[in-house]
Amino acid sequence: MTASSSHKFGRVGLLYGGTSSEREVSLMSGSAVHQSLLNLGIDVIAIDAQDDVIQVLPGHKLDRVFIALHGPGGEDGTLQGALEYLRLPYTGSGVLASALAMDKLRCKQMWQGIALPTPAFSVLDAQSDWLGIMQSLGGKAMVKPACEGSSIGMSRAETPAQLKQAWVHAAEFGLTVIAESLMEGAEYTVAILGDQALPSIRIETCETFYDYRAKYFSDATQYMCPSDLSSEREAEIRELSMAAFNSLACKGWGRVDLMLDADDSFQLLEVNTSPGMTSHSLVPMAAKAADLNFDQLVLAILEASL
Repeated sequence: MTASSSHKFGRVGLLYGGTSSEREVSLMSGSAVHQSLLNLGIDVIAIDAQDDVIQVLPGHKLDRVFIALHGPGGEDGTLQGALEYLRLPYTGSGVLASALAMDKLRCKQMWQGIALPTPAFSVLDAQSDWLGIMQSLGGKAMVKPACEGSSIGMSRAETPAQLKQAWVHAAEFGLTVIAESLMEGAEYTVAILGDQALPSIRIETCETFYDYRAKYFSDATQYMCPSDLSSEREAEIRELSMAAFNSLACKGWGRVDLMLDADDSFQLLEVNTSPGMTSHSLVPMAAKAADLNFDQLVLAILEASL
């Protein structure tokens, strides 16, 4: 990168770490992005986004912000709102899109309303009819906090007792908990960069499901990129992923997670508006399949903030 092209970004504040349950992953993402920005010759300062981040930012005289935070506080619209108030351009989606994508319940309700496919679900609480919900969801369920990421707080349930136990566990990570019909088909993810869906990735894990360990630390998890889909189904999954991304008014970059149901149809699970950028992360993998190296990917994400 030339000095003039670097100059167009000004001073970039890289926000990473943070205080959410995904802090560990964000530290890894931030480290990788920081090195990349240095490689690109960009004037960057890495800032561990603690509770005083809004008070700290003005003192750094920043021109824009690269968000490498994951989870509540960095990916849910709250930080984005603060940056809007400070009139600091930032990478990724805006306030509304970030909030909707982080809140799986509202996201799924909206997808249902516009006829985008997503697994059947039920909201759980202490008064839930555990047997009735299990029956309505087909006898097997995946339970998750509505506003967490990285599979934190998630667990499978195959009996009413397990469903209640899974709710108790998930409720430790947020007040709103949902149970989805368990999808047992292949799992896929599609990275979005600008207005382009990158090659899909098929994920295979030895764990009970694609959990936190399988995502970030297991060397046994297998990724196929490009995936095993035919050209027709690849076009279908990319089109559906773009529709899901755009339905939330997302922009810049992100990642859409999907699974196949018993009828071999794609079902939308969620949209990630600030995905991981670690050695095990999926967006860099998809970018590589699209002939973009890590530095080029980081540059494209940053350029979208102009």
